[in-house]
Amino acid sequence: MTDSLPEVTSQVQVQGQGGGQAARPQLIRAMNEQLLLNQIRQVGPCSRADLARRSGLSKPTVSLALANVERSGLVRTAGQRTGVPGRSAVLYEIRPEAGYVLGLDIGHEYLRGALTDLTGEILAKAESRSPAASVLKRVGELIRLADGICAAAGIARAQVTQTVLGSPGVYDPGRDAIALPGGMPGLDRPTVLAGLRAAFGQDLVVENDVDAAALAEREHGHGREFPSFAFVSIGTGIGMGLVLGGQLHRGAHGVAGEIAFLPIADGAGSQSADHSPEDQEARKRGTLEAASSAAAIVRAARRSGLRTTSARQVFVAAAAGDARAAAVVAAEARLVAKAICAIVTVVDPGLVVLGGGIGQAPGFATAVTDELRSLAPVLPEIRVSALGTSAVVDGCVAAGADLAWRRLTASLPSAQPEVAAAARHQPSADGAVVLSLAD
Repeated sequence: MTDSLPEVTSQVQVQGQGGGQAARPQLIRAMNEQLLLNQIRQVGPCSRADLARRSGLSKPTVSLALANVERSGLVRTAGQRTGVPGRSAVLYEIRPEAGYVLGLDIGHEYLRGALTDLTGEILAKAESRSPAASVLKRVGELIRLADGICAAAGIARAQVTQTVLGSPGVYDPGRDAIALPGGMPGLDRPTVLAGLRAAFGQDLVVENDVDAAALAEREHGHGREFPSFAFVSIGTGIGMGLVLGGQLHRGAHGVAGEIAFLPIADGAGSQSADHSPEDQEARKRGTLEAASSAAAIVRAARRSGLRTTSARQVFVAAAAGDARAAAVVAAEARLVAKAICAIVTVVDPGLVVLGGGIGQAPGFATAVTDELRSLAPVLPEIRVSALGTSAVVDGCVAAGADLAWRRLTASLPSAQPEVAAAARHQPSADGAVVLSLAD
C-alpha cells in the first residue's frame, strides 16, 4: 500500500531559488495532479474517495485535480463501482492510448521489439534473426523491424512517446557514442547513434542490455521476491545487472555490472600463450568474457578433441556422458562461480539469477552452486531466469514506461517550468537518472 502523503499547501518551499520561496498556487496544483496520477497508475482504477484516502488530499482538491487531468487526456472514467453499500462511485483509470512505448533489443544474433500502450499492454511484438555482417546494416534491419511492429499495431512511429534500445555496452557522453560494445564491433561508432536518433527521435534512450534484463527480472521474475539481487547473463557474452534496495545500480560511469572485465581467466577458454586469439579477445572484450563466453567453450572443447560448433552441443554431449565435454562444462561452472564469489564479497545479494543461453542450460545452475559453496563466505540463492528471450525488451519497455509517464505528466497545462524540469531529470523507477541522448 502506498503511504499516505499530506496535502500540498502554499507553505511548500521551492529550493534553489534564492534560498527557498513559497510555491505558487499553479505549482501546487501541478504537484497534486501528479500525485493523483501516480496513485492511479500504481493501483489501477480508483474513485475520488479512494484517492483522497490514499493521498491525504481533501476531496475538493481531488475533484479539482481530477477534472484537470481528465481534460489533459491522461485519465478517463472506467465505469462505476457497484455491489457496495452507499452511492456507486465513478472510477478513474489511465487512458491507455495517451502514450506509447517502444522497446527494442539489438542482440548479437536476433533483433527483437515490442510496442505497448501507457498501461503496459503489449500491442505488437516481433523478432528476426539478423544476418547482417555490419552494425550499420543491422541498425537498418532494426528500424524496419520497428516499423513493422508499429504498423501491426496501427501506430505511426512518430506517435511513439518513448523508445528505449537495449544494447551491449554503455553510453559514453564524452564521445556521444556507445562504449564497451563487446562482441559487436562497430557499435561504438558515433554514426550508429546518429542513425538511431534520426529514426527514433532525440529522446531515444540506450540501456545496457543486461541491465534491461535485470529490470525485467525485478518487474516480472524472481527479483520481485528480493530487494537486492544480481542478474548474471552468460551466453555470447557475460554481464551483470545489479539491483540494490529495489533500484538498478549503474555506478559513477555507468559500468557497474561489466563483469566481463573481471581478471579471471582460468576457465574453459583460458590460454597462456602470449598474443593468442584469446589474449587479443581479452583485451577487447574483457578477460572473463574471453574465457567464459560461448565461443570460449567451443574453443576449449575443440582443444580437448571434440568436433563441435556451438556451446549447446558441448552441453548436450556432457549430459550424454562425454567426459571431455563434462570437463569443459565443469571448468565453465567453476569460472562463473568465481565471478559470483567476487560479487558476493562486494555486495552480498540475497539472490543471483542466471540468464543467457549458458546460464539457463539444464543443470548449469546446480554445478555453479556446488562450486560456489566451496568458494564464497555465504551462499546466496541461485535461480535460473524464467523470462526467456524477451527479457531485454521487457526491461526496455518497463524503463520506457517510466520515462514516457514523466514526459507526459510534465506537459500538463498546470505544470510550471520547475515541475517540467524536475520531471525530465528526476530519478527513474530504478533510482537512477536515465540519460536521454538529446541531453
